[in-house]
Amino acid sequence: MFRLGDLLALVLYFVAMALMGVYFARKNKSTEDYFLGNRSFPGWAVGLSMLGTSISSVTFLALPAAAYALDFRQFAQSLGILAAAGMAYYFFIPFFRRGRMTSAFEYLEARYGSGVRCYAAVSFIILQFVRLATILYLIALPMAEMTGFPLFAIIAVTGIVVGGYTVFGGFEAVIWTDVVQTILLLGGGVLCFTLIAFKMPGGFAQIFDIGMEYHKFSLGPMSFALNDRTFLVTLLVGIVGFMTEYSSNQNVIQRYIAAKSTREARKATLLCIFMSLPTWGSFFFLGVCLFAFYHVFSDETVAGLAADQVLPHFIFAELPPFVAGGIVAACFAAAMSSLSSSINSIATIGTVDFYKRFGKGKTDSEALRFAKAVSLLVSAGMIGGAVGIHYIPKESINDMTIILASLFGGGLLSIYLLGFFTRRVGNGALLTGLVIALCFNVLMMLSSFGVIRMPFHSYWTSILVNGILALIAWPLSWLLPNRRNLDGLTVWTQR
Repeated sequence: MFRLGDLLALVLYFVAMALMGVYFARKNKSTEDYFLGNRSFPGWAVGLSMLGTSISSVTFLALPAAAYALDFRQFAQSLGILAAAGMAYYFFIPFFRRGRMTSAFEYLEARYGSGVRCYAAVSFIILQFVRLATILYLIALPMAEMTGFPLFAIIAVTGIVVGGYTVFGGFEAVIWTDVVQTILLLGGGVLCFTLIAFKMPGGFAQIFDIGMEYHKFSLGPMSFALNDRTFLVTLLVGIVGFMTEYSSNQNVIQRYIAAKSTREARKATLLCIFMSLPTWGSFFFLGVCLFAFYHVFSDETVAGLAADQVLPHFIFAELPPFVAGGIVAACFAAAMSSLSSSINSIATIGTVDFYKRFGKGKTDSEALRFAKAVSLLVSAGMIGGAVGIHYIPKESINDMTIILASLFGGGLLSIYLLGFFTRRVGNGALLTGLVIALCFNVLMMLSSFGVIRMPFHSYWTSILVNGILALIAWPLSWLLPNRRNLDGLTVWTQR
């Protein structure tokens, strides 16, 4: 039950975020300020912002639920970030910081042509918009159950606050609110499992004993089966996923570029990496703590709850007023750090890749007004989209996101890696490979719905799509060689 002290903690959090947006609004005099904070951020702030953006509300609620219900096997996916970190440190960061770029997709036009740039930019906008509506809805759903407030009121208030400080405060507000939100959500997670250990008769040792007894720390089977979520398959999915994030996601690339130097951008990436694994691990461990707690202190109410409802039940049943409200604020922080980043990145892509790219002669002040208008429209669309998702059958939400990710997100990793590491692959070979890879994507999608039968688990989709694109585009490049000047655009031609 939501108490007055809990409400006070939540109100203080929302007011603080709104005031930060007001404070940073006066600093936005140009698009350079609005999109990149004048490229002046220290590495530690950028690193915490990257961490906060990657830790969504799904992390805060779903990871403990995964370990509570099963084990640590999904943690294997997180290990893929190590491979992405090395590539980002040595290759991706220098590439994106060359030539004072703003958008991740400016590189694609220089490397392949305007068609590939437009495909990637439009795909990013569509996926980010779906991500915005889905995250807002998925955080509002448990918050409505936890607090008793109307679902649509939570959607509206959260959307207005996060949209407000992003629209007016720009990227500087995004970065510094991310820093605050990251500290808050990390503190919330640590506080939860510390309090559980304090309440356990045997402390942390008892939690580990129960976890070992019930195999909660297992990383899953070690086989390489094509139709199961084994450790090796999950790890490979993580490598492809994080490599895609760190090579082509505007949310990440924008932070590389916003750091005040290449050294600070690399420092930010390393900080994010070294904090991410312990953070994700701690949220999985929180699920084991909850399992151990209710194993010792049996509760009939918990026995009837779904796994993702156990943490909210614990917060209000076991934590004092205001403290519980602070944990709820941490849940909101996890979502809002992701939402603000996506709103600003869509505005950046819309302005840089379309408004300024095709609207020749536009002044910077006109572009700044356009960017703020896009941010406002995206924020309104996010709220409307979250409301619309409510009327979709819940079991279809995941299917919907899989379909859209399959159609619009496939092959981006190969597009960038072929650009960075080959000289022969050009526009014609790449587009041919992309079309064939997307057709395979559709087959995998139909298989996941049972329309046809494919011998692969849906986890393999991103791996196979990127592999097919590369395996087709590279041989075709001998028939359709690249004719563009690649000076400074590949690792072989970089000055």
